[in-house]
Amino acid sequence: MKKVGTSQPTAAAAETGPAGQSGTAAQGDGRTRHTVARLLLERGPITAAAVADELGVSPTAVRRHLDVLVAEGEAYTRESSPRGRRGRGRPAKLYLLTEPGRARFGHAYDDLAVAALRFIAEHEGEQAVREFAERRMAALVANHRDALVAARTPAERAEVLADALSREGYAASARSVGSGEQLCQHHCPVAHVAADFPQLCEAETAAFAEVLGTHVQRLATIANGDAACTTHVPTARLTDPDQHDPDSEQTSAGSVPKDRQNTAPIPAGGESV
Repeated sequence: MKKVGTSQPTAAAAETGPAGQSGTAAQGDGRTRHTVARLLLERGPITAAAVADELGVSPTAVRRHLDVLVAEGEAYTRESSPRGRRGRGRPAKLYLLTEPGRARFGHAYDDLAVAALRFIAEHEGEQAVREFAERRMAALVANHRDALVAARTPAERAEVLADALSREGYAASARSVGSGEQLCQHHCPVAHVAADFPQLCEAETAAFAEVLGTHVQRLATIANGDAACTTHVPTARLTDPDQHDPDSEQTSAGSVPKDRQNTAPIPAGGESV
C-alpha cells in the first residue's frame, strides 16, 4: 500500500512550493533568503550556481531568492570579467549586496558618531559640539529654505517644514491645535546620538524657530524616551526667516521661558496644555 499524509514537507518542497505558503514555509523562506544574503556579504561577487553549491539547495530556488533581493534593492548584478572565463556563451551573472542589503546585517554608525562627538568635546570643548550641531541643522534647512520662505501662514510653514523633515528621514507631520500648530517627528535618525549629546536637539529646535519666524516650544523628544519629537508652534505673525528679528523669541529645548514651560506629561503626539 502507498502511504499518504504521513511525511513532513522537505526543505526542497518548501523552496519550490506554491505561492500560498504556510507560515512555517514562509519563515523558512525568510531564513534561506537571509542565508543567501549573508553569503553575498561574505563571498560576493558570487554566481547563483556557487551559492546553490554552497548551501546545498537547487539553483532554481537560489535564483528565486536572488531575484527577490534584486527586486527589493538589496542586491544587484554585474557580468563576470572575460578574463579567465572558460568556453563561449554569455558571461555568468555575479551577485553583490547593495548598501541597503548590507544594512540588514547592522552598522555601528551610532557608536562611531558618539565616539567622534565625545572626542570633539574632550579636545575642543562643548562649544565645538554645539557649533557642529548648528552647522548640521543649517545645512539641512538650506535644502528647503525657498519653500519655507514662500509659505506665509503658521499652518503652511509648519506643513512645509514637516514635509522637508520627512524628506530627510524624520517621518514628520503637522496639525493644528487650539493654540497653534504642532509639529511631530515620528522618527529621529540621530536619536541614539542625541541621547548623549542634547546639543543636537537644541540646535534643531533653534533652527525650527529661525525658519518659522517665531519662538517654538519643544514638548517631547525621542532621545528622552518619548514616542515622538513634538514641537509646539504658537499662532503668531511669521517673520521672513532670512531677516533677523531682534524681538523674536527663539527658544531651544533647554531655554523655554518658565511661563511657557509645560511640565505635565505629554502623551504621544499630544497637544500642549
